[in-house]
Amino acid sequence: MRKRPIIIGIVGDSAAGKTTISSGLVKLLGPDRVTHVCTDDYHKYDRVERAALGVTALHPDSNYLDVMELHMERLHYGQPILKPVYDHSTGSLVRPEYLQPKEFVIIEGLLGFSTAIMRQFYDVKVYLNPPEDLRTVWKIKRDCAKRGYLPEQVLKELEKREPDSAAYIRPQRDHADIVVQFYPERGVSPEDAGSNLNVRLTLRPTIPHPDLTYLAANGQRSDTGVRLELGRDGGRPVDILEIDGGVSPDHAAMLEQAIWQHLPELAPLAADQFGDYADRSETRHSDPLAITQLLLAYHLLRQYSGIAELPFARPVAALSRMAPLSQGVENTLRVVE
Repeated sequence: MRKRPIIIGIVGDSAAGKTTISSGLVKLLGPDRVTHVCTDDYHKYDRVERAALGVTALHPDSNYLDVMELHMERLHYGQPILKPVYDHSTGSLVRPEYLQPKEFVIIEGLLGFSTAIMRQFYDVKVYLNPPEDLRTVWKIKRDCAKRGYLPEQVLKELEKREPDSAAYIRPQRDHADIVVQFYPERGVSPEDAGSNLNVRLTLRPTIPHPDLTYLAANGQRSDTGVRLELGRDGGRPVDILEIDGGVSPDHAAMLEQAIWQHLPELAPLAADQFGDYADRSETRHSDPLAITQLLLAYHLLRQYSGIAELPFARPVAALSRMAPLSQGVENTLRVVE
């Protein structure tokens, strides 16, 4: 008897920071406890085919969403998958990868919240929502440094993708439990912000959040660099936690320590062991990023400690009579039994 995997979804547009958030969670939880899945591997077409067809990778019709749904169902019940693999460096589809879910499953990508079937299998849903001008800077840096593009090619691709971003990517924000937005200080351009970015965490009441009120000024500017206030998002009441990019190391450490106290299962890491991100060829550290990663780890462990124990599914050979996914979770439970 083992607890079923806990699944977190991290969704956002291209270069919104999904991999950066995910890598910090892997460090915090331990790589031996985490399975990582990128939904962008489920593209139907390689880069050459998309160019010939005149479509983008962001459009649902350019992805095998039905296979994603089936694989999420299997992961949810502890069953292995044979995951497709898309090589972003070459834009080609390569040999698939056999994955067995561990205690935690991180699913990140462009379209992870795009169907109701996928959304029902997440325990925590996170949407990354940087301002578009900041995301553009991040995408140019990443694609030029890692994927061999020129800046003008990146800008042309962003322009081509914008209609699909507006139609299919950004609406997924409405389904998130936590919305994460990094942004520069007022008057600072995205190009000049560097690691000194603020973060705004919109905490929706769809899942419980830790009580951090005693650490934050109640919605007022203070020298702590940390604020927690009540607000509204899309007409719904939410808590908003803001952390300044220039938060003092002492106050950042205080907030991190407060969250670590909610994580007795983990051995605390030093502050310089997470909260890192790549800036072209350099690795930099951000205290707001570290606190964000730590807060997400709290939510995963809280879900893990409270979940009912479920048996793992039988070997794949015993599942040949499994009903189609469209018949729903009830049929899957019947197979597991």
